Amino acid sequence: MANILVVGPHPDDQELGMGGTIAKLAEQGHDVLLLDVTDGEPTPYGDPATRAKEAAAAAVALSPANGTPVRRRLLGLPNREVMHTIENRHLMAGAIRAHQTDIIFTPYFQDAHPDHRAVTRVVEDARFDAKLTKIDMPGDDGQPPCYPKWLFYYYATHLRWVADPNFLIDITGYVERKRESIIAYHTQFVLPEKNRKVVDWMDASATYFGSRIGTKAAEPFYTKEPIGFSSLDSLVM
Repeated sequence: MANILVVGPHPDDQELGMGGTIAKLAEQGHDVLLLDVTDGEPTPYGDPATRAKEAAAAAVALSPANGTPVRRRLLGLPNREVMHTIENRHLMAGAIRAHQTDIIFTPYFQDAHPDHRAVTRVVEDARFDAKLTKIDMPGDDGQPPCYPKWLFYYYATHLRWVADPNFLIDITGYVERKRESIIAYHTQFVLPEKNRKVVDWMDASATYFGSRIGTKAAEPFYTKEPIGFSSLDSLVM
């Protein structure tokens, strides 16, 4: 089993982009940690305490009935002000070390939201920083240097374009769990009338990408590094 870190600039980005995959990976027995870089506030209907409760409820919705629950951690950078700095890189590297991460998921690198672009740059560089020897990283809990083998990108963008992924994960059977995790953010997707349609968009996206591989539902991902297969048994046929 792998230690999987799913980084979100704001609580709800992970659920929107890959909630079905998170639920599937957790049910398969992987150690899944959701890292919220900011608390996502201020928003029109939210506040930090409420948003934290919503994020906790979303993690529960994605957790398996039996087995290791999906965990959540707040890095605590200021919303709307995330910057690509050495300090932030080292904070992220500390979180990577503390979790002894094997696989990282982070938002796709092209986006209209400055926080999303900055967070992904921080993650890309922190992946390298986390392996540096003879240097402690803040928040590393005394864990040794490590280098996550895989870095994947999920789509939770603010651009009006269709994702062009290079691999898809079948999430058949996990769409309802994803929906529950999104609706858990009551201040973001229930109270604001204009945002209620986002849930329907997520369902439509899952159906569309599922149709590309012949399944009922799927989520799109991108990688800059080639994925290796030991056999073709895991391919959706």
